[in-house]
Amino acid sequence: MDLGLAGRSALVVGGSKGLGQGVAEALAAEGVSVALLARAPNALKAAAEAINGRKKGRAVAVAADLADPAAIADAVAHARGQVGPIDILINNCGGPPPTTAAGADAALWLGQFQQMALSTFQLTDLLLPTMRQRRWGRIVNIASTSVVEPIPELAISNGLRGLIAGWSKTLAGEVARDGVTVNMLLPGSFATERTTSINRRQAEREGMPEADVARLATAAIPVGRYGCPEEFGAAAAFLCSQSAGYVTGSMMRVDGGACQSL
Repeated sequence: MDLGLAGRSALVVGGSKGLGQGVAEALAAEGVSVALLARAPNALKAAAEAINGRKKGRAVAVAADLADPAAIADAVAHARGQVGPIDILINNCGGPPPTTAAGADAALWLGQFQQMALSTFQLTDLLLPTMRQRRWGRIVNIASTSVVEPIPELAISNGLRGLIAGWSKTLAGEVARDGVTVNMLLPGSFATERTTSINRRQAEREGMPEADVARLATAAIPVGRYGCPEEFGAAAAFLCSQSAGYVTGSMMRVDGGACQSL
């Protein structure tokens, strides 16, 4: 299926690894020029080289720290200089460390609010005017299934991703008539470094082998396995496609059926 994305350009936050990299590779395969934004220059370089070694698409690396508003503004300017006006924005950031709801440190809340929420708002505000002017744009906000089913021990992540969900839905209504869609993807458990890290911490906390933690986790997923970043990338590419112009203000779960909510 031709998604109608050839010649478009995208900024993919967190595009150097994990789900962000899966999205970047899927878009590049459709002929999109992709700017990968992340903190680690070496990982960015490797991810961009992997895309550029293939037949379709083009990738450039843009290093920036989402905790630094000035760096975000510079990164957007650099990305535009490399790939032109941005048609597609993939907002994606790593989650905070595990915390309980009671007694979570205020400084941690503030730091994560900047990195997870304010950076998303800033990136969107920087890129949205051109999308509206050109009458075409796609904004995909990557969150977590914790938006609909909060995950124990991830109180800050649950809270901030829920906040972003409310903002995303509100924004979708504001820009729909300008040809810009705004949607959310809610990933479940995928075979990524973050999932491995969470499993390792649980294994240490409960005094059990990490392999047993992973086995129990996948047993609770109806499809019986973790997802692949490539599968997640395909879902994101569809939401960015020409064919998805009537899909906005939505949340799509990509979780192997793990959520029990409707």
